[in-house]
Amino acid sequence: MRWIFSRFLEIGSGTELAREVAKRGIRTPRGNRIDKKYLYRMLNNRAYIGEAVHKGESYPGEHDAIIDRETWDRVHAILQESPRKRAMRTRAETPALLKGLLFGPDGAAFSPTHTRKGDRLYRYYVSQTVLKHGAGACPVGRVPAGEIEAAVIDQLRTVFRQPEIVAGTRKAARAHADDITESDARAALQQFDPLWDELFPAEQARIVALLVECVDIGVDGLNIRLRVDGLSDLTREMLAGDIEAAA
Repeated sequence: MRWIFSRFLEIGSGTELAREVAKRGIRTPRGNRIDKKYLYRMLNNRAYIGEAVHKGESYPGEHDAIIDRETWDRVHAILQESPRKRAMRTRAETPALLKGLLFGPDGAAFSPTHTRKGDRLYRYYVSQTVLKHGAGACPVGRVPAGEIEAAVIDQLRTVFRQPEIVAGTRKAARAHADDITESDARAALQQFDPLWDELFPAEQARIVALLVECVDIGVDGLNIRLRVDGLSDLTREMLAGDIEAAA
């Protein structure tokens, strides 16, 4: 219970939290799946702070609090924010969209890093070769994080508009769900384009990890290797409405 409250403070997304709860195998007392609505009821249950509610009024209860008042107040400050504002706040806290996915021309991984100048934060990805052997050890040693992340997302958006990708996604998706048609796949992937900017940061990072096997960066540009099963998984999630936008 305390983990649910503390994790919500970190990510601010009920959909992402429900997904993590499912991975941990956490269930309701009756053994049912915990979804987003159930989580929000939990986060609003004043019994956890030692209170009893009768006819809409809360009173001191006879049981001990499970959640301290400071945590409760912080959670409810987030719940009172609009989802869009919540996403903007958490975006700065989970910025490394390509962590573990970016590799240089020598095959070395790139790691996220940042520097501060005054109130401004500057994010980069730096080659492990450069970190170990110094500047000049790799032809592409450091790249601005915002630029490389935007370039990857732009290429993903382009991919989703290609008919052959849609057809391949439908074929892969049908291995799991026979009722997915090509028009279903096309509609789902086309929704991704306008939806992307509205997603919570944790959701953006999860989707990129779902779709991208790796990103090879060279002196001449990028090469993105996609996960075909990831495309079909995204299609099914879009059709099921399992992706949370900050709207």
